Amino acid sequence: MADAPPLSVLVVDDEEPALAELTYLLGRDERIGRVVTASGGPQALKVLEQEPVDVVFCDIAMPGLDGLDLARVLARFARRPQVVFVTAYDQHAVDAFELQATDYVMKPVRAERLSEAVRRAVESRDGGPDTASDDETIAVELGGVTRFVQRSQVRYVEAQGDYARLHTATESHLVRIPLATLEERWGAAGFVRIHRSTLVALRHVDEVRSDAGRFTVRLGDDELVVSRRHTRELRDRLIRSARPGRP
Repeated sequence: MADAPPLSVLVVDDEEPALAELTYLLGRDERIGRVVTASGGPQALKVLEQEPVDVVFCDIAMPGLDGLDLARVLARFARRPQVVFVTAYDQHAVDAFELQATDYVMKPVRAERLSEAVRRAVESRDGGPDTASDDETIAVELGGVTRFVQRSQVRYVEAQGDYARLHTATESHLVRIPLATLEERWGAAGFVRIHRSTLVALRHVDEVRSDAGRFTVRLGDDELVVSRRHTRELRDRLIRSARPGRP
């Protein structure tokens, strides 16, 4: 938004060069107003007692109170700031997702990647084009490389034990998140359970079929069975989400 006030941010990193670089890059962004810093988790909490901020950009691997622990404390704040993790380690991406981080930026930090994180923070605060569902970024691993998938790209999710497999239009990804957790987190974004092991995104449902009392849904080339237990809920959700002009 053009008239929106700039973000106030707190940068947290125990390494001075990294702290200085991130502070410099954020200070150059016109969407950022006030920038305060802290050299660790405990100092960050002291700063926040005096200066509430919109977003905390923090490292993860810090002595004492690390970035993940700091985020857990911030989650209990009455006015919870957004959290953007800035780290050299990709193995914490799932934890970041579970803590509802706004973004997960890898070091060394590229200016354009940081700019994207700021954009997400601004949209989350001010009400961007996808604020109704607050589109999330999910970290997935493929061949030892961490990639990021938008929740809006996910067509359906299948349970695989304590894991879940996310299916997009072209590929699938296994993530260490139980299906029940995703159902709770994503229900408001239009994901509904059609089977004890399957969630579907209503926005991607192209067709619902009934054959001798057996319901299925089609999402692109995929056809999925709807259990009797979940048929009524699916029908009700589809009716509520129907838009004019959509078949």
